[in-house]
Amino acid sequence: MGRKKLEIKRIENKSSRQVTFSKRRSGLIEKARQLSVLCDASVALLVVSASGKLYSFSSGDNLVRILDRYGKQHADDVKALDLQSKALNYGSHNELLELVESKLVESNVDVSVDSLVQLEGHLENALSLTRARKTELMLKLVDSLKEKEKLLKEENQALASQMEKKNTAGAEADNMETSPGQISDINLPLTLPLLN
Repeated sequence: MGRKKLEIKRIENKSSRQVTFSKRRSGLIEKARQLSVLCDASVALLVVSASGKLYSFSSGDNLVRILDRYGKQHADDVKALDLQSKALNYGSHNELLELVESKLVESNVDVSVDSLVQLEGHLENALSLTRARKTELMLKLVDSLKEKEKLLKEENQALASQMEKKNTAGAEADNMETSPGQISDINLPLTLPLLN
């Protein structure tokens, strides 16, 4: 008798959800431990529950050491994640621009240097996020254009192959035809000499 296949969706019952979380978290940690032992790999696992409680597991190396190594190897990804988290703190670009505009309108009154520095920081972060998104979109466009180029090259090769086959077939047909000076059984009419 097999197990019932569980549909992967959010469990609505809170107590069932908590029981499933505990069991699956334990299973995940056990699988991470097995992976580290079987493959002699450094494994770090972080799990944050819905209530915000943090669970961690590390094997071999210290968790902080593994995360530092990850940070060094994936500095760009970490920087992008940092920018995204800052973006969540600042809200949308429109909200930020409205904030700046309201501060500038208030500037006729009395604006402190600290508030201007803070606004400058917000704007720089928004600009960094915009540039990162632009770069991401441009890289995706380049990848799609490379894919189109690859498909067009393959299509071009297929068409060239077809043309070569047709040219080869045409040359064979030309070889079978005879030149005007040759006598061929195919071209001779059947005539009988007349006797007087």
